[in-house]
Amino acid sequence: MECKSRILTTHWSGERRPYRRVLGAKTLIGDTAWSFDGDYLGKIKEVMIDLQSGRVAYVVLSIGGLLGIGEKLFAVPWDSLLIDEGNKQFVVDATLRQLENVPGFAKDKWPDAADPDWRAQIHGYYHRP
Repeated sequence: MECKSRILTTHWSGERRPYRRVLGAKTLIGDTAWSFDGDYLGKIKEVMIDLQSGRVAYVVLSIGGLLGIGEKLFAVPWDSLLIDEGNKQFVVDATLRQLENVPGFAKDKWPDAADPDWRAQIHGYYHRP
């Protein structure tokens, strides 16, 4: 698959398609996420915007649980994702094994995303500056 600007432009069928440069955040909610190895991870629950820069800071990935009970949430930096627009899914630039060490959080206890130490820790798991 061809990757340009972190958006996959080749559909699973092999057909090349133009990609959009702007998408509504709401259209991404509920999209599935897969590891770089092709393992199913979960679904996108939220898209978090950095209000100071106006850019997407990270997405919240929901893994496990049934009807929201028992699910665990993970912050995934935006630049650690590939968007497969043709298949309405994300590919996380990590393997399932790598993701096992990433700290998650409960739906009623979100981390302080403004905390620079938390951001550095999360970006470190995905090897992003």
